[in-house]
Amino acid sequence: MSDATLDPEDKKIIVLARSARARNGAAEGAAVRDETGRTYSATNVALPSLTLSALQVAVAMAVSSGAESLEAAALVTAGDGPSDADTRAVRDLGGETVLVAGPDGTPRQS
Repeated sequence: MSDATLDPEDKKIIVLARSARARNGAAEGAAVRDETGRTYSATNVALPSLTLSALQVAVAMAVSSGAESLEAAALVTAGDGPSDADTRAVRDLGGETVLVAGPDGTPRQS
């Protein structure tokens, strides 16, 4: 997958995920787009009493805002691709794939 083959709307959620990650200095940034085109971006949460991945937070934000399904999801990380829990959270809302990009925004295979 290359940046040139991505839909402009998919590029947008990668940029949103990357921006969230950079803004908070977090390990991960994620963004999702719901069925109405609204986007939600988030970073991972690592507290002593609560640990959530960036994708889990973004999905939770979408659900709490009334989203009924997801059109797309993106994860920006220096680490591996999405965990099984991340993929399940996206699929719970009908999302099929998670776009994965490195910290510089370059898409890579998940």
